[in-house]
Amino acid sequence: MRTLVFSSQTYDRDSFLAAACPTGIELHFQAARLSLDTAALADKHEVVCAFINDDLSAPVLERLAAGGTRLIALRSAGYNHVDLGAAKRLGLAVVRVPAYSPHAVAEHAVALILALNRRLHRAYNRTREGDFSLHGLTGFDLVGKTVGIVGTGQIGATFAKIMHGFGCELLAYDPFPNPDVLALGARYLSLPELLAQSRIISLHCPLNEQSKHLINRDSLAHMQAGAMLINTGRGGLVDTPALIDALKDGQLGYLGLDVYEEEAQLFFEDRSDLPLQDDVLARLLTFPNVIITAHQAFLTREALGAIAATTLHNIATWAAGTPQNQVEG
Repeated sequence: MRTLVFSSQTYDRDSFLAAACPTGIELHFQAARLSLDTAALADKHEVVCAFINDDLSAPVLERLAAGGTRLIALRSAGYNHVDLGAAKRLGLAVVRVPAYSPHAVAEHAVALILALNRRLHRAYNRTREGDFSLHGLTGFDLVGKTVGIVGTGQIGATFAKIMHGFGCELLAYDPFPNPDVLALGARYLSLPELLAQSRIISLHCPLNEQSKHLINRDSLAHMQAGAMLINTGRGGLVDTPALIDALKDGQLGYLGLDVYEEEAQLFFEDRSDLPLQDDVLARLLTFPNVIITAHQAFLTREALGAIAATTLHNIATWAAGTPQNQVEG
C-alpha cells in the first residue's frame, strides 16, 4: 500500500523507519507541505499521511481522490484542518493519532512558564555577552500561585499534575470535568472566573467553532494585570493581534506561544535568511517578556515513536477493514 508522508522532516523519517512497519505498507517521504500545488505528488498513493499545517481543504481532497488516494492518515490528534464533509462526500476515510505523549506537550508548557518567570532567555543572552548583572531578572515563586487550565483532557490533566507538584492552586475550565484533575484539588469555574483569578493561564483545548479566539480582547480584559498566558494547543485559540495591545499596556505580563494562527507558511522551515513578512509575529518577537517556539512541544523521542506506531497501525487496520481512530464527518 503506497503511502506518501507529506511535510516530513528528518525526525519523521527516522521515527517511521524505526517503527515496526506492517507488511504491505510502502512508505514514501515528501518534505513539501501538502497543498493544491503539491497534491499531484500523491498520485497513485492510496494513503496520504498529513501533518497539522498541511492543507486538507475540499479542493485538495478532490485532487487527492482523483489521483487514487483513499485514506488520509493524520499524524496528529487535531483535525480542524480537514474538511470532513468533503472527505465523506469523496469517500475518503480519515484517521488520527488521538494520543501520543501528553507529557511532551505538558512539559513544554511548563518549560515556557519557567523560562518566562525566571527570564532565562534574557539571562542566557546577557551572560554570553559578558553581562552578569541581575537587573530585570526577578521572578516569583510558583508555590501557592493560582494556575488556570483551559481544557483538561490528557494533556491538560498531565499539566495539572506537574503544576500540583509545584504547590500551585489549580483552577480549570472544561465542559467535561476530569476526575483525575478534581482529585488534585482543582476547582472548575466559568472561563471569566478562571481568567480573573489565575496568575498563570495555560491553554490545552482543541480548536473548534466554540473555542476559536477563546482568548480575545474581552477575555484578556478579564485577566489579572500582569498575568502569564501559555498556549501549546492551537494558534487559533488566541486572537493574536489582541495580545499586542495587552502586552503594551501591561495587562498581559508574560506570553509563551508554541503555536501561531498563521504558522502554516512559517513553521518547520529555516527562514533565517529571509525577511519576516508576518507583521504581527514580528511585533510579538520584539517584546522581552514573550517567548515563541515553532510548534515543537510534541518533539520528543517518545512522542515521535508513538505517533509513527499509531499512524502505521491506523493504516494497517483500515486496510484490513477494521479501521481504528477514525474521524467521522
